[in-house]
Amino acid sequence: MSTVSFNRIIFSILAISFVLTGCVSKEKTTERMYQALENIVESEKAFEEQQDPLVELEKQEKEIYNQIMALGMKQHDEIVKLADEALSIIDKRREHLQKEIDSINASKTEFKNAEEIKNEIDNSEQKKKATELLEIMSNRYKVHNKLAKEYSSALDNDKELYQMLKNESISYEKLEDHVTILNTIYQKVYDANEEFNELTAQYNRKKLEFYEEAGLKLENE
Repeated sequence: MSTVSFNRIIFSILAISFVLTGCVSKEKTTERMYQALENIVESEKAFEEQQDPLVELEKQEKEIYNQIMALGMKQHDEIVKLADEALSIIDKRREHLQKEIDSINASKTEFKNAEEIKNEIDNSEQKKKATELLEIMSNRYKVHNKLAKEYSSALDNDKELYQMLKNESISYEKLEDHVTILNTIYQKVYDANEEFNELTAQYNRKKLEFYEEAGLKLENE
């Protein structure tokens, strides 16, 4: 009986420092779009801050699970103690997940501003790249929503597993069935995590392309 080992690796959208070049009329819209996109980055700082603590908590819980499996059901008092520790960790994981969701929701608010500014862009090539950029971000939000739901489901089922382990009369078959369910859920979490990271990488590349097309240059160039 074993669970999927899910290693959370989430990329963040990058803050990029540029200086404006070109005519004043173009700068006004470009400047506003630049600020809106960098505000998205700022709003996701809390999201980024949750990743390392979540990884550490996942590792701690996995270690506890392995300890329980090594004990066997005969050492019930020790299993109950360890299960309670794991349940406490699950609560902490859920708190970090909620902070992550709140940060993404704040990002969505800034994203709406960027969408409005995009409609004011006159240059067709700039508008095309801005549209592609924002479409990627829109898909990224959808995938994060899926990721958060699957992760929340995993937490619910993790909690149920440890509650089952505290039951001295629980059968091995029921535990095995539940672990199978958990494996399936964590595979979905892993897949959504991979998709989210790919969209984040695409967004970072496309944002750089847009900035360059809009006549922005890196400050350190």
